[in-house]
Amino acid sequence: MSDIPMSRPGEVTGWPKLVVKYTTDDTNIAPLLPPGLTPLDPTVTVGIYCVPILGEPEFGVSVKVPAAWNGVEGQYNLGMGIDQEAAVFISGELNGQPKFLCEIDYFRIGDHVGARTTHQGYTFIEFSGEVRGTVEPVAGDFTEHEWWTKYSRAIGGAEKQYDFAPHVVDVATTFEQTHVEDIDGELTLRDSPWDPVARYLPLREQLSAQLVTHHPKARVITNAGPLDPDAFWPHADVIGGSRWPGDRGGPKR
Repeated sequence: MSDIPMSRPGEVTGWPKLVVKYTTDDTNIAPLLPPGLTPLDPTVTVGIYCVPILGEPEFGVSVKVPAAWNGVEGQYNLGMGIDQEAAVFISGELNGQPKFLCEIDYFRIGDHVGARTTHQGYTFIEFSGEVRGTVEPVAGDFTEHEWWTKYSRAIGGAEKQYDFAPHVVDVATTFEQTHVEDIDGELTLRDSPWDPVARYLPLREQLSAQLVTHHPKARVITNAGPLDPDAFWPHADVIGGSRWPGDRGGPKR
């Protein structure tokens, strides 16, 4: 492991990621997955972070659920709210990354950790807690697969017609965990029509909350194969750039 610090005193980026895991109901995840992706278990992972993108700090929030594609286990990303507009549209166009603009408050003062995410005037995720101490990081390198979807419906909106039919995008990232701290805190999901986490994935039991520092070693983004275009059609209309079910780009009526 390198002795060079990830960030220097006073730098904004290089913060650990706040990772909160909780269980939802068994039946909630499958309806959110495009046909072809297989649900694994009812665990939801909420991540709140700050990373350098385009030479500036990007604050973001992600909501992911376990899913397998062609027998490979990974996480299906339902949405990434970020505060940097430049990265929203280009990320979706190139790779299908489900980004949308979002206000993120995320901080640590002493042992207190706080976070809040707000979109279209609705605060939909809050977290407050106290760091309780360090725990042993995962040993060695490990690779995570994150699934995105890329597609483009046909000009004019003809039923079940595409200019680019739906495909799964495999984001394979290899990490080394360098520092992990447990947090005694509470995740709160608030109802929002624009970010319906509480509606579609209600919190049943919070499993863990941690500050996790990763050292990324490799990231490979590839086209992992096509989805059935007809079966995917009900999943094509989403809220903004997310993958939450939508109606003409807005919340479902």
